[in-house]
Amino acid sequence: MDYIKKSCEDNNIIPGKKKIKIGRMLILLSILIITFLISISVGRYSISIKQFLHIIYSKIFSISDGSISSADSILFEVRLPRIIGAMLIGAALSISGAAYQGIFKNPMVSPDILGASSGAAFGSAIAILLSFNSLEVQLSSFVFGIIAVTLTYIINKFIGYKSSSTAVLILVGMVVSNFFSAFISLVKYSADADNKLPAITFWLLGGLTTISLDDIKIMLIVILIPIILLMLLRWRLNVLSFGDEEASALGINVHRTRAVVIICSTILTAVAVSFSGIIGWIGLIIPHISRMIAGPNHKHLLPTCLIIGSTFLLIVDDIARNIFVTEIPLGIITSLIGAPLFIYLIIRRKNLV
Repeated sequence: MDYIKKSCEDNNIIPGKKKIKIGRMLILLSILIITFLISISVGRYSISIKQFLHIIYSKIFSISDGSISSADSILFEVRLPRIIGAMLIGAALSISGAAYQGIFKNPMVSPDILGASSGAAFGSAIAILLSFNSLEVQLSSFVFGIIAVTLTYIINKFIGYKSSSTAVLILVGMVVSNFFSAFISLVKYSADADNKLPAITFWLLGGLTTISLDDIKIMLIVILIPIILLMLLRWRLNVLSFGDEEASALGINVHRTRAVVIICSTILTAVAVSFSGIIGWIGLIIPHISRMIAGPNHKHLLPTCLIIGSTFLLIVDDIARNIFVTEIPLGIITSLIGAPLFIYLIIRRKNLV
């Protein structure tokens, strides 16, 4: 790892900025903190920053008369789990998108390219149809997301192309994704129009309404571990983005490294979908925005994706639960924002395509 890092820095084989200015990162962190505090405050029941700090202080130092106020209940049972969930899911989708774009050397790739999102969505749809409880729905979603990507790999191997043929792997992933999408349509067609179908449809559109503190405990473990692993592989991601021959020349086991990155990114995507439904565009546009700020070096790109992705989904969730009387699914808002924003990015950086 040290040799790879030294080669990347001393020989300057990584284009763009060698390091991000600390001031720029502090600005991003400040925006995230401000967005977090605003998200705590806004809602059907307003909680001031002073109230929030007082409640947290009381919890930390066990200063309480034993009673539970409505502000305490709303904060710990509804708002805080939702806000933390939005940050974790936004970070997971953004970092997985950046990792996929790096290993496939394609800026148009998103986290669902190998079928993880469609597989996870099918798992949740079939679980809702069979009246599973919320934990079983999440577990089914996660398992089918992993199955979808595994199926993509198996088919790619069976076809007989070299495992380094990322173009074929992407094409197989698109086929598997459409295959599971067809099954989702079949499940929706079979569902009860008065009960199951609305539940499936609303879930697939994306939302954070059902996230609890218990869910956050699970997400912290299952999301943070792959993120840490991808951070540790940042130098290998830099070299892989330049091609397999260059990576092999620097002593990287290309196939093993790519497999680890795909596994970590798939877990992040499957977990995100299993808890929030399908929230599109984040894994596609946030890495592009992050590159404009931090450059292509994954040492800076991945942390920037984490911060911007968390901030973006927090803002989207604030819009979803506050602008209209009825909450809007997150997937609709991310599409309304993401599509024109991505067109703008393409126009600004014509060399992307």
